[in-house]
Amino acid sequence: MTVSGLDSSKNQTPVKNVVIAGGGTAGWMAATALSRLLGKSIKVTLVESKDIGIVGVGEATIPPIRTFHKLLGIDEKAFMRATQATFKLGIEFENWREQAHSYIHSFGITGRECWAGEFHHFWLRAKEYGFGGEFGDYCPELIAAKQSKFATSEAMPLNFAYHFDAVAYGRFLKSLACEAGVTHKEGDIEKVTVCPQAGNIQSLQLASGEVINGDFFIDCTGFKGLLIEQALHTGYDDWRHYLFCDSAVAMQTELTAPPVPYTKSVAHKAGWRWQIPLQERMGNGLVFCSRFMSDEDAIDTLKAQVTGAPINEPRVIRFTPGKRRRGWNKNCVALGLSSGFIEPLESTSIHLIMTGLIRLMRLFPFDGITQSAIDEYNNKFDSEMSAILDFIVMHYKVTQREDSPFWQQCQRMEIPTSLEHKLALFAESGRVFLDDGDIFRVDSWTQVLMGQGMTPSQYHRVADEMSEQSLKQFMAGLKQQVDNHVAKLPSHEAFLTQYLN
Repeated sequence: MTVSGLDSSKNQTPVKNVVIAGGGTAGWMAATALSRLLGKSIKVTLVESKDIGIVGVGEATIPPIRTFHKLLGIDEKAFMRATQATFKLGIEFENWREQAHSYIHSFGITGRECWAGEFHHFWLRAKEYGFGGEFGDYCPELIAAKQSKFATSEAMPLNFAYHFDAVAYGRFLKSLACEAGVTHKEGDIEKVTVCPQAGNIQSLQLASGEVINGDFFIDCTGFKGLLIEQALHTGYDDWRHYLFCDSAVAMQTELTAPPVPYTKSVAHKAGWRWQIPLQERMGNGLVFCSRFMSDEDAIDTLKAQVTGAPINEPRVIRFTPGKRRRGWNKNCVALGLSSGFIEPLESTSIHLIMTGLIRLMRLFPFDGITQSAIDEYNNKFDSEMSAILDFIVMHYKVTQREDSPFWQQCQRMEIPTSLEHKLALFAESGRVFLDDGDIFRVDSWTQVLMGQGMTPSQYHRVADEMSEQSLKQFMAGLKQQVDNHVAKLPSHEAFLTQYLN
């Protein structure tokens, strides 16, 4: 059907051949998804260099990856065995609110909400009465994480994600993609040919002289953005005025204790340090701002704080927090680090690859590229990145730390107007309203905001509709349900052993 008066702005060339530039996590996720879900309609070729490794600054995920795996028909046990994976129920934040304070941001639902107000309104009312305990007492995932317990079953479901070896994950997906018919080429890309008239990418030329033609290209070349930036000059929104950290040091160590089912994030004088337990090793890293900490100081700090014998030497990674001005430009979509990078504080990097892929496949230009599809992709890309930016910046802004120049600057910094509104709304009324692009639920916002020390000045008066006695019974019943649930769970280590053997 043609709509009179509308310009379809369509490139009439059907998309039959998709070329993915770059391997790693982003490249092989794209190859696996396209080949397994759209393989009857398109041909997929992936080109990667043997000499370029995977950055892998983080090895943690958030729960939607399980839906992605189900969509691709990935067997959980096979994936976990291949990648040394462990389960993840959330993140423990140490020293963020203030020195020696910790809280957990878990993946679970806290308490029970009603039509007018989320559970924290009832908890705040209970606190005024003098009972209610800790906010986290009403979340099974949070208590299970604290006690290092875990199990999966329909009778006792937990919302979880994974920790895994990112390099092994790429290898695992590579085998699936190649089985599904992806053509794999090894070689350095020396030239990207762009049509002088239309501005679309036409082909990639390898160092060997081989030319790989395509109708559509996916840039998974990392920070350098070989296609999206160097060839198409898309532009980059630099967010260093919001996110001061621009460097990381990563290293692996041997395990010294059974793996726990959560990531650790420990704030230090110029950033934070991560700790990600796998089945047979610990992933460690230190994220920092180069204006307040040197590379040498960062390496020494990380070495002094890790546990277990080192498996490799620390390596420094530079990054510029921000995003491409367009995730889809001409006939090219950028995924992974080539599309942008928001530091790995809440494990969103792999999630963004996944959502970008799902969005692309839903808008896939089988019959030709249209401007409306490009605009829809980019609008959703911008919304999602901006929402994640708000959530990450919130961790730095809502703090009581003033013990170093870095944290003093975090307290003084300007923040996005969207975040300014969210913080004011929560402080004044205890309300959280999510944007379209928000991937973190109200439970995540409330756990982190109150964990960081922000207590609303009031709660929704719907909580007053319940008498003190009824509220006490309500709260006690919820807590008892959580305690009973967690009491039945085995340890994370025991469940891993039983599940994977």
